[in-house]
Amino acid sequence: MTTTTYRPDHPPRTTRARGPGWRACGRALAGGAVMACALGAGNAAGPALARLLGARGYLAELLPAALVTLLAVPAVLALRRAAPPAPALGLGPRHGALPGLLRGLGTTAGCAALVLGAGTAAGWVHWSALDPPALLGFLLRNAPVALLLEALPEETTLRGHTWTALSARFGGAATALGTTLVFLLVPAAAAVVQTVLAPLLGGPPPSGLTPAGGDPIGYLVLLTVFGLTLVAARTAPGTAPLWTAIGTHLGFLSVNRVVFQGLARDAGWSAAIAPAHAAVLELAWLAATAAAFTALRRTARHRGPV
Repeated sequence: MTTTTYRPDHPPRTTRARGPGWRACGRALAGGAVMACALGAGNAAGPALARLLGARGYLAELLPAALVTLLAVPAVLALRRAAPPAPALGLGPRHGALPGLLRGLGTTAGCAALVLGAGTAAGWVHWSALDPPALLGFLLRNAPVALLLEALPEETTLRGHTWTALSARFGGAATALGTTLVFLLVPAAAAVVQTVLAPLLGGPPPSGLTPAGGDPIGYLVLLTVFGLTLVAARTAPGTAPLWTAIGTHLGFLSVNRVVFQGLARDAGWSAAIAPAHAAVLELAWLAATAAAFTALRRTARHRGPV
């Protein structure tokens, strides 16, 4: 009995574009450039816009995030209209958006719960008292900011445009690695854009390429694993697969901010974890999430199309 290869939104080897590889790489880098410019401009102009409008508190936090999405998403859609036909971004059909988003959120949260539960049992994680109303309020406030600042624009430009540009020309492994490499270049490029624009717009300079006090090598490893996990989510079976990556991205940011920054962010729950243990647990739940999506894809591949 034969089986049919299953590759969501990935052109079969025989139908991939035969054009030069450098052209596909150029289109892929353009997606990263759009995201870097949008992120740098949003971080530079957003606070200035908030001051101009008299926005304070949560609205002042939401405005820069909304600006990043308003710059990145229309720009990358315009870029795709100007380029040769490419595989779909994966945002449609519309009825698949919410199931895809929930698939990403649920898988990420479930894997995080399993890994953090194991860490708690091992004595690595010590939890604060839970305040359910405060936790729910934080998650509801955090979700729009995380979605607009990072999850939606990054997935649309990178796991959307960059991934499809590479997948039209290269195989799955090269596409995954190339997309992740572009993802790693975005923070530094965005910092350059913000450095140039901040004095002109009255915005803040970039805070740095790594979180305050973070280890640059450890952060690079984390971003690499995170990027590969998002590619695994993007290629998981199901309709509107890019929304699965968006949900995964949003789920990771939400869990991360509660677990590691919950006290500082007044999230209603937080954990005390030694830095070495935190790094292991964070990588472990990302790896578990990627493994879950990979298992789903392999199962669908062996079953073949319905």
